[in-house]
Amino acid sequence: MRVLLVGMSLLFSLCAQADEYLELYQAAGWPQQRANFTIALEATQLRYRDTLPPALYQTLVDSSNQRFAPQAMEDSALQALRSQLGNPQPALTFFQGEVGRKVVTDEIHASQGAQLTQYNQGLPRSEAGAERRELIKQLANALPASEIGAEVGLALASIAADSLSEMLPGVLGPEQTQAVIETQRQNLQQRISSDQENTLLYIYRDLSDAQLKQFVSFAQSPEGQDYYRAASAAVRAAMGPKDAVASRQ
Repeated sequence: MRVLLVGMSLLFSLCAQADEYLELYQAAGWPQQRANFTIALEATQLRYRDTLPPALYQTLVDSSNQRFAPQAMEDSALQALRSQLGNPQPALTFFQGEVGRKVVTDEIHASQGAQLTQYNQGLPRSEAGAERRELIKQLANALPASEIGAEVGLALASIAADSLSEMLPGVLGPEQTQAVIETQRQNLQQRISSDQENTLLYIYRDLSDAQLKQFVSFAQSPEGQDYYRAASAAVRAAMGPKDAVASRQ
């Protein structure tokens, strides 16, 4: 009987923790960010409609829709979050709090299609005092923004190459393909990093200095770093070809 009670207690504990991962996934805005990505994907597909032969364009649409199927993306991201984050509770507590909710709202708004279109040529320069700029600098060092941004940009940029590979298999070998992808990833990270502080100033412009300090404190904490490492892995899992993702984790 005692063994049974211990086993049941452990089972209930694991179930509760599993639910916390789902709660964190939702509280941190992952479903809305995935929906924003799907809209961006559709816009990217449309840009090829008038420049590609109909058969190639349809292959592009079909292959990218399959690769970035919404439910598959969410399943992959949530699975990676479960496997990479040991304790979801500290991040869940932050994102369910007042500052965390505002952070999520700002991030979702920044990734909406209208915002991306409006600032396609770059964001306006943000004015800020020395103290706020120092906070943003600390935040930039704590967040994996360039890594995550590069994965999203690389995923959108790769849809034409994926379609061509389907129609003309063997054009590039696996090693050549991976080398090209890594070069593109590094270039994207460098471009994002070059204007990262101004971007973060713009995204979190509605946070007060006090709220920004709380965000920085969470992002710099061991628990925050654990979450953002797991979040970066979750984005790679959702965006990348599954075999390539597995080889980098």
